[in-house]
Amino acid sequence: MVRLQSALEYLTTYGWALLIILAAASALYYLIIAAPAGESSCLLESGFSCTNIALATNGILTVTIQQATQTPINITAFGCNDNVTTTYLNYMQHPYNPPSNQIPVLIGGNYTFSVPCYSKGVLFAKSAGTTYTGYIVLNYTNQFTGFPHTIYGTITAKIS
Repeated sequence: MVRLQSALEYLTTYGWALLIILAAASALYYLIIAAPAGESSCLLESGFSCTNIALATNGILTVTIQQATQTPINITAFGCNDNVTTTYLNYMQHPYNPPSNQIPVLIGGNYTFSVPCYSKGVLFAKSAGTTYTGYIVLNYTNQFTGFPHTIYGTITAKIS
């Protein structure tokens, strides 16, 4: 009887270990091999998110930015470049929205931008299937305080 119980415990222990190894291997397979390649993604600072990312062959990025900060904001500039330096400001698009040339966005609101993406100072106009990896920057002011803010994010977009 003791031998039978010992054998059963032995098989149960190794059975659980094998099950855990299979679960880990399945997760790795899904994340590394079976995951869709070249999927567009964007990561912004807390309080902001981006959706509907599309990059055209002419280098124009279309992306919807949603804000969930604690106050309404006025967007004053938006840009897309492959590096974040002081010269980045040369690639910013300032909205044409008279009289203030700012885009008001309420709490939980969003706005869709269409801006050119640059790589090494040149418009990133490539063929379909090419992937762009770079940065986006958003300048805004708090509607209550008037204080200016700048947020940076990373973007990976596959040209379609």
